[in-house]
Amino acid sequence: MDYQTTVSGNETKNKKKIKKEAKVFDQKPTNAFIGASWSVLLVGVVAYCIGLWNAGMELNEKGYYFTVLLFGLFSVISVQKAVRDKMENIQVTEMYYSISWFTTIVSITLLVVGLWNADLELSEKGFYAMSFVLSLFAAIAVQKNTRDVAFIDNNSETEEI
Repeated sequence: MDYQTTVSGNETKNKKKIKKEAKVFDQKPTNAFIGASWSVLLVGVVAYCIGLWNAGMELNEKGYYFTVLLFGLFSVISVQKAVRDKMENIQVTEMYYSISWFTTIVSITLLVVGLWNADLELSEKGFYAMSFVLSLFAAIAVQKNTRDVAFIDNNSETEEI
């Protein structure tokens, strides 16, 4: 009496295919979070720039650190955009995705190498590092909020029509 073979043969025929549902992004960020993200970005960038303005370094060094900040901000926004596009099934080439990550890592590395070799007090180096990281994180949050609001607003307009 081997009931197992007859039962297991029918089980595979009766299984239903479950269709994978698309993720729905319907949580609009609050105005408080949007405001906080913009405020933190402003504080990080302004503090970094004021630190550069008041620094006793040569103009070419100040230009280097300012360029690294701009490069880093652009890079993290590109990473966030590429990640979000992939989540929303918008085509993103692997080359663009990889370059975005590469440039983000390069911008952080350039700041670290610059600060490591700079003739600055340790507290100044820490200040630049922290305001840089704060600015990068805030730029990601601002980009995410902007994208979330635009996505939800576009979907609500199409539903009303």
